[in-house]
Amino acid sequence: MTGIRLTAPAPGWAIDADVVVVGSGVAGLTTALRCAAAGLATVVVTKARLDDGSTRWAQGGIAAALGEGDTPEQHLADTLVAGAGLCDESAVRTLVTEGPDAVRRLIKTGAHFDTTDTGDIALTREGGHHRRRIAHAGGDATGAEISRALVEAVRSAALHTVENALVLDLLTDAEGRTAGVTLHVMGEGQHDGVGAVHAPAVVLATGGMGQVFSATTNPPVSTGDGVALALRAGAEVSDLEFVQFHPTVLFLGADSEGQQPLVSEAVRGEGAHLVDASGTRFMVGQHELAELAPRDIVAKAITRQMQLHGTEHMYLDARHFGAEMWEQRFPTILAACRAHGIDPITEPIPVAPAAHYASGGIRTDLRGRTTVPGLYACGEVACTGVHGANRLASNSLLEGLVFAERIAADIVEDRPRATEAAAPVAKAATLVADRDTERDTERDTEPARSPLLAPEARTTIQRIMTRGAGVLRSAASLVTAADDLEALHNSAAADAWATGPKRAEPGVEAWEATNLLLVSRVLVAAARQREETRGCHWREDRPERDDETWRRHLVVRLTPDRRLVLSRTESEAFPPVQPAGAPDCAAATTTHPTPEEP
Repeated sequence: MTGIRLTAPAPGWAIDADVVVVGSGVAGLTTALRCAAAGLATVVVTKARLDDGSTRWAQGGIAAALGEGDTPEQHLADTLVAGAGLCDESAVRTLVTEGPDAVRRLIKTGAHFDTTDTGDIALTREGGHHRRRIAHAGGDATGAEISRALVEAVRSAALHTVENALVLDLLTDAEGRTAGVTLHVMGEGQHDGVGAVHAPAVVLATGGMGQVFSATTNPPVSTGDGVALALRAGAEVSDLEFVQFHPTVLFLGADSEGQQPLVSEAVRGEGAHLVDASGTRFMVGQHELAELAPRDIVAKAITRQMQLHGTEHMYLDARHFGAEMWEQRFPTILAACRAHGIDPITEPIPVAPAAHYASGGIRTDLRGRTTVPGLYACGEVACTGVHGANRLASNSLLEGLVFAERIAADIVEDRPRATEAAAPVAKAATLVADRDTERDTERDTEPARSPLLAPEARTTIQRIMTRGAGVLRSAASLVTAADDLEALHNSAAADAWATGPKRAEPGVEAWEATNLLLVSRVLVAAARQREETRGCHWREDRPERDDETWRRHLVVRLTPDRRLVLSRTESEAFPPVQPAGAPDCAAATTTHPTPEEP
């Protein structure tokens, strides 16, 4: 444990449970349903409403070897190619072999997928797949249908849910084992303000961190809260430099910020072409799969064309689909385009890459266990080794589904009930907000803390990251980004001990900005160290892939004095997950110190 906490009021209420699941996407709700079905007292905490996470926005579908002639081995091969040498093969094999049955269980839970005239599940192709293996629902509303089915199942099972709640920090017992979480509920209701859920098992399924960039497909709630919590709790994170930029996001203008409309890869899977302003296809000859190459290759090709032509976007041409296909197969995308003045039936769609998916995250084993005992991670917040340096299209929903079931099985099998668990130690609660009378002694008597950022720092962080650590990166851009982020961090540290208006006060927007800064610092530190181009990490100054030196993972942890320590693994295999504080299995270590607080 690092002892680092967000500054927040002390918990004013508490719930006891056997397991608390943080997040309500496919990963979180599947875990919760399986735990509850086994008789465990389960609490679901989610940042907005139950159906407001990233799962709902997934358009393309869920990948699994369900079609005639397809096999898990073929799905494995495509995933390993997309991962550019950094996939954990055992994790991928787990995904592709357990995936088909997991999808069938999802259907039994109530999810309805599109079917053919014969009643079979309709399958399409996406980038990197050599076969049609993407199951979809409502044409291009797969995530919304999965979310609907799981939310209905959770409500039918009468699970205890806490909505509109931002998780703050991990609680631990005297031995350093997980004992629950602190959280802040936004608005009035059964619970309000800062409270705690006491449980011997905590599952983080908080989704991604796309909001570290100015333009992203992620919803506003995706601020890296789970990764930041895990780092403060002493857990290891890995591969955070591998952020996938979706190649075809509806271009709304150079100054557009926040969540952007996605134009699903399934559109290309059905035959749409990427073209420049003159209508010339530019993916032909660049890859055997042309427009259906892995996403990193397509995103790089679009970016190169933008540089070559001096433009801010390229085009996706699907006019040949005709009105009927657009209306039946892609009604969500059609509506989004028309809402922004584009009619894809009669004109090409302007597209450009935007931040989409974090391939890295909190490091876990094949049962979802992190390096902190009792703490699990699942879905986009986790790094299972499945995605390597670049996620294969539509493997994300499947990963959440498969590993959620594995986590639930592990909790049911090995973890004590709440009545048998040790109580959280008092010091594990987040630090009190009233520092005026305590600030002179806290430096000596309390553990380190994350200085709170003012809410307006969020936009500053996003612009720093977009300029310095976006699709194109270089040593120079990353140094500038690191310096700018460190300046923000130091300024917040100085203001933390101030009185009056300069001091950021605890609150949702300040906590989110603070989490964004922490994950941004980790991402940039890892991107600086990885001096090669691999998967979705593209270094202009290091354009070649270097397997001899860099077919390795970068593992990052936060020390009690708030330094980032980067370790490079000895091979492409992850070291075993072991309790935090045990000897490192990594070969090389780099420390990124944080200056002393004033």
